[in-house]
Amino acid sequence: MSEQARRRTPKPSNAGKTPRPHRRPKKDPVRILAFEALRAVDERDAYANLVLPPLLKKARDKGDFDGRDAALATELVYGTLRRQGTYDAIIAACVDRPLREVDPPVLDVLALGAHQLLGMRTPSHAAVSATVELARVVLGDGRAKFVNAVLRKIAQDDFDTWVARVAPPYEEDAEDHLAVVHSHPRWVVSALWDALGGGRAGIEALLEADNERPEVTLVARPGRATPEELAAAAETEPGRWSPYARRLAEGGEPGALEAVREGRAGVQDEGSQLVAIALANAPVEGPDTRWLDGCAGPGGKAALLGALAAERGAALLASEKQPHRARLVERALAGNPGPYQVIAADGTRPPWREGSFDRVLMDVPCSGLGALRRRPEARWRRRPSDLDGFAPLQRGLLTEALRAVRVGGVVGYATCSPHLAETRVVVDDVLKKTGGAELIDARPLLPGVPDLGDGPDVQLWPHLHGTDAMYLALIRRTA
Repeated sequence: MSEQARRRTPKPSNAGKTPRPHRRPKKDPVRILAFEALRAVDERDAYANLVLPPLLKKARDKGDFDGRDAALATELVYGTLRRQGTYDAIIAACVDRPLREVDPPVLDVLALGAHQLLGMRTPSHAAVSATVELARVVLGDGRAKFVNAVLRKIAQDDFDTWVARVAPPYEEDAEDHLAVVHSHPRWVVSALWDALGGGRAGIEALLEADNERPEVTLVARPGRATPEELAAAAETEPGRWSPYARRLAEGGEPGALEAVREGRAGVQDEGSQLVAIALANAPVEGPDTRWLDGCAGPGGKAALLGALAAERGAALLASEKQPHRARLVERALAGNPGPYQVIAADGTRPPWREGSFDRVLMDVPCSGLGALRRRPEARWRRRPSDLDGFAPLQRGLLTEALRAVRVGGVVGYATCSPHLAETRVVVDDVLKKTGGAELIDARPLLPGVPDLGDGPDVQLWPHLHGTDAMYLALIRRTA
């Protein structure tokens, strides 16, 4: 029957029938909160790790949530964001229109349902029922019917079957296959593969690691707390590489620890700790009393550097361009036992004199492709063109860092990105133009850490080291 004929066909009369009473949808606080978090990420370009904690706190304060509810909401949000690209491809195969024509709130609900069906152990009937109820609450009955129809199609197969259907064969297009299977934009797959090198096994392991929930790692700031104190206060395991690290057990709350509340310890990825430790331990020629963190916000590395400097009687200057981030640095350094100062200053037009420092850390703004485990939504926001915007800033900051350090002193250039255009290319370009500086081998300064490559710089990897993909080059000024 044609669409026109359907519209002309009179609808059957309901005369004599008892109307079905309207049922109010059941409000599920956990899924509603997860939906609100996803909408904030989409509408406001917010980051889930900033949006979710206050939402969870509000729910706890109202008495709506217990620990299991918070864990479920967290998994719904982060799991959906990590697998968003794969779920979009599957949803696209189940609807009769391009995804761009589906309202974003509807797509968020569908993605939440897809994650429960394909990425969690939720029984199919429960996943569909709970998501349709969510749709009725946040979208209305009409669009809830659409959600129901799509999810029932998705529920017919498991994750592996769907991926085999929607991903192109590896042999025909390796990068596009990996992009769909592991939920990364194609250009990110290509960039990570270039930086990593090697064959299929390595890049697949890296992409899989990007989709795993990262551990919460604590740092005991030297002279202020010890790893043993953290171990006695909470269920933790030793760090893999950093002598100051403890890995918090799943479900542990860092804010519940007295040392964290007092600022004597903090949450800091072990790769970030290693960068600060390596710079602090790099050999310098001559005095060692003045240290600079030239891009100090939000303050994690500055707090560790400040504690290490204090142990040696050195003073730290922590500089951050953005005043609100400089205030975060002040908070992180509060109570540091040694001399320090925090200023709001632009590292490309610095207020300090040339040759003022013995050690300089320049952890530059970057694409953040090394922290996709923690900020999964970043992979969908970044574009290749973003790197063109970062390039002049990164080169400018490294150039000024080399001016800031005295002859015989050391600069640490760091990024939380493995992209070659933000790491080795920047270092090589600046060294060619600057002169009077040389790379020193960073690998011996990360004792016990395997798979550090040919050097002299160091690239850490989630799948090899369990850290963010931090990059570090150590450079000595020679003239």
